[in-house]
Amino acid sequence: MQALLVVDAQNEFSPRGLRPVPNHESAVRAILAHVTRARRERRPIAWIQHHNKPSESRAFVPGSWGAELSEGMGRLEDRASVERLFTKDVFGAFTGTGLQRWLRDHDVDNVLVTGFYTHMCVSTSV
Repeated sequence: MQALLVVDAQNEFSPRGLRPVPNHESAVRAILAHVTRARRERRPIAWIQHHNKPSESRAFVPGSWGAELSEGMGRLEDRASVERLFTKDVFGAFTGTGLQRWLRDHDVDNVLVTGFYTHMCVSTSV
């Protein structure tokens, strides 16, 4: 089974965030299209959220607007869906999060990875 991993789809990457990316709006639309398809196909979705320690950076501080998932992102509270939020404080989504075990528990044998900062968190997770 294939799972969808959504890495760091957070406000900090929006035009108002501390780490803005030029294509934020179109990227959010593309990510949400993958989410819609995964939900329709009842595939697992892992939401990955990055948090910095306040001493590391002003960006991605837990509880801040920038650390929140972007509008429309996040797990459904629907009992039929298989979605989970994983929080990380390093680049890779698998380090210390329990993501690998969760994927195995759901018989996932491949993943589609989407999200922000391909050169850091996405590539490290892959």
